[in-house]
Amino acid sequence: MVIAEKTPRLTANRYRADPTVLTALRSPRLLTREVLAGLVVAMALIPEAISFSIIAGVDPRVGLFSSFIMAVSIAFLGGRPAMITAATGAIALVVAPLVREHGLDYLIAAVILAGIFQIALGLLGVAKLMRFIPRSVMVGFVNALAILIFSAQLPNLIGVPWLVYPLVAVGIVIMVVMPRLTTAVPAPLVAIILITVVVIATAITVPNVGDEGALPKSLPQLFIIQIPVTWETLLIIAPFAFAMALVGLLESLMTAKLVDDITDTHSNKTRESLGQGAANILSGLFGGMGGCAMIGQTMINVKASGARTRISTFLAGVFLLILVVALGDLVAIIPMAALVAVMIMVAVGTFDWHSIRWSTLKRMPKSETTVMVATVIVVVLTNNLAIGVVVGVTVAMVAFARRVAHLVTVDRRLCTADGVATARYTVNGELFFASSNDLTTQFEYALDPAQVVIDMTGSHVWDASTVAALDGINYRYGRLGKTVTITGMNEASTSMHSRLAGNLGGGH
Repeated sequence: MVIAEKTPRLTANRYRADPTVLTALRSPRLLTREVLAGLVVAMALIPEAISFSIIAGVDPRVGLFSSFIMAVSIAFLGGRPAMITAATGAIALVVAPLVREHGLDYLIAAVILAGIFQIALGLLGVAKLMRFIPRSVMVGFVNALAILIFSAQLPNLIGVPWLVYPLVAVGIVIMVVMPRLTTAVPAPLVAIILITVVVIATAITVPNVGDEGALPKSLPQLFIIQIPVTWETLLIIAPFAFAMALVGLLESLMTAKLVDDITDTHSNKTRESLGQGAANILSGLFGGMGGCAMIGQTMINVKASGARTRISTFLAGVFLLILVVALGDLVAIIPMAALVAVMIMVAVGTFDWHSIRWSTLKRMPKSETTVMVATVIVVVLTNNLAIGVVVGVTVAMVAFARRVAHLVTVDRRLCTADGVATARYTVNGELFFASSNDLTTQFEYALDPAQVVIDMTGSHVWDASTVAALDGINYRYGRLGKTVTITGMNEASTSMHSRLAGNLGGGH
């Protein structure tokens, strides 16, 4: 009775942020943390957005404006506080062929259509599918993410002046040591400022943000799409838009789940799906390339900087616009070495080191380790987190089906019922396509007496494959002139069996 009374309140509080935006606004300490976290994320967003724009084959301002619009809009519309949404590499890889073959206008149309698809998928409840992603896939996802974040820094560490290496090392030392002394100011921000000051003061020449591409000088404006409104146009953009929608939602929902685990809070995945769709539509209307949750920047915000509310997400977008439009000349001189150091620390902090300890690997079932490794390998080879997760879930499903298939037992006992010799079979376990395929081989058709009873009390019929297997057993006995009686089915199994038995055909 107590549980029944408390459940509604628990459900109502399930998605309550902790701390809330109002709590942060009333606390100078929390507000300072959120503001500084947003500033750090904005600085890290600039080179990322520029590089993703280059991957997609568009002007850097397209990626930068997309990041600004999506970060600001998702702060209000999203279901996961403190998560960062902006232009991403995964989306850039999806849309690059469209831009190359048809140009920017088709890209913008695809971004808007992708947003519509995401809203539709959100309304259909696609977010609920997250419950089917096992822990081993999540661990593989996190580890692969860490590897991708680190490997993305290699171009900034190869073929560069030797002074870059000590600068990166100094940045890493600052971020390792400073949290042990104080957490009042995010260590990544201190590292960026100190390294920039050192470079300016010593007048050394190292790659900087300005080398990544030109920064915009004006505010984003509404984009007028100039493409023919025809069925042919829809056929061109729809496949890209749907791929964007799926990849974006998968990465965003996986990132939301990761932040849930880190902060020990719940997020509204359906609201996040709808918010991602709306943010992509707004991004397209202002000429942006679209995007989704940025895992690396989210880790900077949540883990490295300690942010917990929508304030940091909103300010990340605002600071990004101010930095690139109003303070572009100042931002351009920030050394890439400082940002590389930040991202390396994010990669190290993101990787689940416990998952690869020998003691863990010895205890973990081989199937779980296989799923984790498969997820990591596919993500690293394809450079696509979404594909890796799909493969990981598929491998996990196959491994689970193989394990469950071996849990079904069939016991045979000869007895006499009302003076009639009877073979009584007791079936225990979950019966579905993987386990029921071998069910027909567990019976002694030729040796059994004329009366056969199959007791299903300890089993459950899950699919048509099992009903077909039972039909096949009945057919084989019938061909020998023997009678089969099935008993003990639960209500759900009886309903499925009575509806499908004898109607599947070809099961002999």
